[in-house]
Amino acid sequence: MAEIEAFRPTTPGHSPGAGHDNPPVAIQIFPSLDAPLEEKQRYDRWQKSNEMTKCYILASILNVLQHQMQDVELASDIMLSLKEMFGEQGRSARQETMRQIYNTKMAEGTSVREHCLRMISNLNTLKVLGADIDGES
Repeated sequence: MAEIEAFRPTTPGHSPGAGHDNPPVAIQIFPSLDAPLEEKQRYDRWQKSNEMTKCYILASILNVLQHQMQDVELASDIMLSLKEMFGEQGRSARQETMRQIYNTKMAEGTSVREHCLRMISNLNTLKVLGADIDGES
């Protein structure tokens, strides 16, 4: 992670993120010409990883979002934008699933197996939505 952050560029129009008063310190976009070969190779690996990650992200989202995100340079900025757009939906989905778990009662005459499967399904949904499930939840 430190390797990636070491090359995180700050370009004109780059947003430091919501709630940040001070923009990040400008970091060199490319290694200098007299930089050691190892640093140039590390930058090349980071650049290839960033491009590959961007391709995977863009391939997995709707066309409308692809057009909005295609000019974003960093995969991490794409992820931040998507989290800002859809984070609230995840919270409401977690709340709805928790409500279903709390309110689910086994109806008389129904199968214990079906009830258990429904509860397991709801718990799996919570896990996928990123809910922290522990002994106290």
